[in-house]
Amino acid sequence: MTTTQPRTSEDRSNRPGDWVDTAEGLADIAPDRYNMTIPTDRYVSREIQERERETIWMKTWQVAGRVSELPEIGDWKVYQLFDQSYILVRGKDKRIRGFVNACRHRGNPLCTGRGNSKRFLCQYHLWSYDLDGKLRGILREKNLEPIDKGENSLLEVSADTCAGFVFINPDPNAAPLAEYLGAEVLEMLEPYRLDEMITVMDVREALECNWKVVVDAFSEGYHISGIHPQLLRAITIESEKSRYRFLGRHSVACSPFEVANVDKYGPEEQVDGIRELPETFPSLLRTLPRFEELVDEYRVEGEPLVFPEGVTARTVLQRATREVLTGIGLDVSALTDAQMSDNHGWVLFPNFFMTVRAGEATVILAQPDPGGDPNRCIWQITSVMWLPDEMKDVLRAEPIEVEEPGEFKYFEALQQDYEQMPRQQRGLRNKALDHLTLVSEEVVVAHFHSVLDRYLAESPGV
Repeated sequence: MTTTQPRTSEDRSNRPGDWVDTAEGLADIAPDRYNMTIPTDRYVSREIQERERETIWMKTWQVAGRVSELPEIGDWKVYQLFDQSYILVRGKDKRIRGFVNACRHRGNPLCTGRGNSKRFLCQYHLWSYDLDGKLRGILREKNLEPIDKGENSLLEVSADTCAGFVFINPDPNAAPLAEYLGAEVLEMLEPYRLDEMITVMDVREALECNWKVVVDAFSEGYHISGIHPQLLRAITIESEKSRYRFLGRHSVACSPFEVANVDKYGPEEQVDGIRELPETFPSLLRTLPRFEELVDEYRVEGEPLVFPEGVTARTVLQRATREVLTGIGLDVSALTDAQMSDNHGWVLFPNFFMTVRAGEATVILAQPDPGGDPNRCIWQITSVMWLPDEMKDVLRAEPIEVEEPGEFKYFEALQQDYEQMPRQQRGLRNKALDHLTLVSEEVVVAHFHSVLDRYLAESPGV
């Protein structure tokens, strides 16, 4: 799928990131636009999990990995969804295709994990298929009755790529990925150049909570004061300044970054707030040296630091970020100054959450438990960064599968979420609790569940 737009223009008018200047705030969203009460059975009911399987997971486009996982012809990986197994493979024409992971002879799985092959060979009776899924070899074929190879190729499933991600859709009647995502989503994501970013963290782990608990948790900032109090020392999130854009089944939200207590404290305290951020946002380490240099331009020996009108630690950070990224080769001309500092939180239905700012993004995927237990799920954390060529191989991360709970330590804020979500699931299992009550700051959660409602309504008996 082609989503690339011209990148040579220096014209900064009408950039996709300008959407925040005219987008809705909480005051613009009527309290009854979305249902703010969520039934708790959708987090704990196996019956509802089964309906989700048929009406959502088997019908929607979902991220199955990064394009960079399949760089060479013959590279393949298995994508597991409940008890359904699929192969994603890069063919000789360099296109990535998807197939049902089952031999057409007797149904034996062809692959486990990931690898590179010139063909797929079934270990049961040695039938073989090429990278396009065509049946090529049959054991002792001359001694058998004629078999139509064209009618016994691997079963293909829809696969496509966008923004450096591989998507798959099990639905044989799936609309194209570009149509599912929508033109506005593609336009708004393109300037980040996510397809050029390198994976610097890739961790998968089983969690003791429903997959929607994960989506909900990362769709709102209302919990920061309770779960991430350390962030309040460095940044302020003012809900009245948050902006939202609802794009059909998807959404994007932005709470403009601001140094904590900017009105109360002076420039030196603001600068100290920026210095604390790498504890939660490690990628800022590469920007801090230039940030310090720019701050020093405003220092006068023996006098307190003073910023001129219109300059704050935020604007200095934005300038430093733009200069650093441009200096290492990333064209950020299509991104706004605010996108240098502000994370935009994307929810792509059903299970994709991403925070993205200039030069980096963190993606959280939540998959239902392969065994169908509604009280469990798999989460995957993928962080990507734009890096110059000489740093790509040094910082590129290999996938990590966490076997024992707690053996992998995430960075501070993510670790706090990791510990909170199973706690919430334990509370949700109380039978007397039949619904959740959302507040206005959780409007993205409410929008997500309104989309979920529409899909579930397609199931008989709902």
